[in-house]
Amino acid sequence: MNTLLSVSIALLAGLLMTRLFKPLKLPSVTAYLMAGVLIGPYCMGALGIEGLGFPAMENVSRLALVSEVALGFIAFSIGNEFRVEELKKTGRQALVIGVFQALVATLFVDIALFAVHYFMPDKLSLAQVLTLGAIATATAPAATLMVVRQYKAKGPLTSLLLPIVALDDAVGLVVFAVSFGIAKTLVSGNVDVISIILNPLIEIVCSLLLGAVMGWILTQLEKMFNSNTNRLNLTIAFVFLTTSLSMLKFEIGSVHIGFSSLLVCMMLGTVFCNICPLSHDLMDASDRWTSPLFALFFVISGAELELGVFADMAIVFIGIVYILFRSAGKYYGAYASAKLTKCSPSICKYLGITLLPQAGVALGMCTTAMQLGAQGNLIRNITLFAVLIYEVFGPVMTREALKAAGDIQPMSDEVKNRRQNKLEAAKTKKNQ
Repeated sequence: MNTLLSVSIALLAGLLMTRLFKPLKLPSVTAYLMAGVLIGPYCMGALGIEGLGFPAMENVSRLALVSEVALGFIAFSIGNEFRVEELKKTGRQALVIGVFQALVATLFVDIALFAVHYFMPDKLSLAQVLTLGAIATATAPAATLMVVRQYKAKGPLTSLLLPIVALDDAVGLVVFAVSFGIAKTLVSGNVDVISIILNPLIEIVCSLLLGAVMGWILTQLEKMFNSNTNRLNLTIAFVFLTTSLSMLKFEIGSVHIGFSSLLVCMMLGTVFCNICPLSHDLMDASDRWTSPLFALFFVISGAELELGVFADMAIVFIGIVYILFRSAGKYYGAYASAKLTKCSPSICKYLGITLLPQAGVALGMCTTAMQLGAQGNLIRNITLFAVLIYEVFGPVMTREALKAAGDIQPMSDEVKNRRQNKLEAAKTKKNQ
């Protein structure tokens, strides 16, 4: 009962917070995150009332399955952006920019944090520097997708942005695996080539293969149904199934076989949208069904943010350095590569700003970093600090960048008048 009550309170808190934030004209994702912080362990949860908040992080962890499912649907939706006809126009640009900006962000953070390590070796080790530099590659697909949906962003920048955000995960997996493998070597003194090179490549290949197979099976099964309602139910069931399969892990000797749920579900969406003739309609219907799930995901994400990291000034200082140099790396990496691939001036100017949000993938990486023992705690806290800042301000900056690029259009007078007429008609009917 407490879990169900927590879910309902979380969703209601998120929805009510969007009403409070409406005069401020902030994105809904920011309101959801703030609602999560409000009912989290550091605010209402501190009252210790089970069900009306999250008294401890353990209570938030009980809803981890909701976050996994939501990420699966987010990745499935982003996979829809990899339609072949669109990739023919922007595929080369997305690939170059996606790889280059991620690597530049890592380079900027590595150089900046190495300087901190040089002057403060007792506060930050070289292993921590390399790990944090790798985490800098990750961009939050969920926050970006929510902003795009809420404001119905459409245009050259949006068309390029979503594939780049998706590519970030593949690049991030490789960079993190290599950097973290080296970091573990520095801590333990044992060189493990398999974990540095082989395991990340296996994870990416297996994830793409599993997603492609599931996408093909889904398309074949869709042919068995004539009702769009049943097809939608089947699609939703397959995202659930694919997300669960991506949690499987195998060990063959020293070789680790695992999957990235984001890559698996992205590939599921990509294959499905390219070979199923009804994919457009089913994707639109799926997007409407998942709205409350996404809202709940961000409220839970807000509750997971640990405000206690502000108590340690060393973490705050290193976190600020990380945020500033990651932001610079993302912006200038995107700017230079966009210019190199001959993108329009507006894309060159604003693309980097839309790549700043950071959340789920980065948190997953810092969880892996806990294998470094005591050194992993600092990495986790710095990442949590950065995620808190990025998730609060990132969606707002993404919205403003899309608006400045012309991908978010202001509401036309016709639409405003239509809405006003509907409200007036509803009031008249009520009075009658």
